[in-house]
Amino acid sequence: MFRVMIRGKFVGLDDAGRDAVQAVGGAAFTETGAFTHDGSFSAFTFRCQVPADPDDGEPEATRKAIAALDAHGHAYHLLKIAVTDMRQIKIRQKGRR
Repeated sequence: MFRVMIRGKFVGLDDAGRDAVQAVGGAAFTETGAFTHDGSFSAFTFRCQVPADPDDGEPEATRKAIAALDAHGHAYHLLKIAVTDMRQIKIRQKGRR
């Protein structure tokens, strides 16, 4: 599983687009993606959770996340993409010595 955060700027977002962005707003990572944005709806962060095949790496996760962002149909300019491979995250258990 990958978690991808895409920062960008909307281009020409109209009132219907603003309503659509608010409808899928939130800070959670989902497979369809969720937006957080500034008050003017110009800058945004898109959070997406991407399933990982055994051989997938950051390039594949990035492509899948951009496809999820494109599926929302809003014009944008990319600023930054951050990918976290959740398979690499180690969880320490409390109380074990």
